[in-house]
Amino acid sequence: MTVVLVHGNPETAAIWAPLLDELARSAVGAVVPFSPPGFGAPLPPGFGATSDEYVAWLAAELESIGEPVDLVGHDWGSNHVVRLACERPDLVRSWCGDTAGVFAPGFEWNKSSQIWMTPGAGEEAIAWQLSAGVPGRTALYESLGMTTEIAQELAVAFDEAMGQCILNVYRSALPPAWDTWRERLPAAAQRPGLVLVPTADVYTGSEAQHRWTAKRTGADIAFLEGLGHWWMLEQPGLGAETLLQFWSRFD
Repeated sequence: MTVVLVHGNPETAAIWAPLLDELARSAVGAVVPFSPPGFGAPLPPGFGATSDEYVAWLAAELESIGEPVDLVGHDWGSNHVVRLACERPDLVRSWCGDTAGVFAPGFEWNKSSQIWMTPGAGEEAIAWQLSAGVPGRTALYESLGMTTEIAQELAVAFDEAMGQCILNVYRSALPPAWDTWRERLPAAAQRPGLVLVPTADVYTGSEAQHRWTAKRTGADIAFLEGLGHWWMLEQPGLGAETLLQFWSRFD
């Protein structure tokens, strides 16, 4: 059994460290964190950082493993995971994502996401983050719910390339592209899925929207009560337990 973890924005694989420690205490096999290009990994020449390109990147990485994996995504990594489960179910044994609500009808992106999607305003927002320096970004990330140690690591990693990738991936998700991805959701039912719902996460939609996507994809649903967007930092033990219970169903 190989587990692959995929993170999102504005992150690196550092966010998985506490969860990796918890999973290491279990009987789970290899656990491999994948860093999307621009988010803790170099950008290949000509890589445009669109959602389609990230899904293609993830497919190529999974193909290199040579066997179906248990795929777990967080933030934009979750969006990539859900899309890949629809388009390349042959590459996964199971999938899990914590942003399923964003695919549901009526979902509205948060203020920051809307700014990044807007030409001009998005560039100004990224420039502000760059000008804030490591101390300013660390304080920002802590205020959003990250631990101090991880916030500082991500603040150091943030650069112009990551900022441009943020703008590009969000702008690639505007209609009609997102509408097309929503229509393809039933294809994800070809493999067992798990919709994770941190109940205090303000970025990924309502409980009803998560339930809508879970039903559409045939996925199970698990609630992480009281946890926010960075649940893997708040209570990694609960996150690991939830994942292990899901995987144990088809071991």
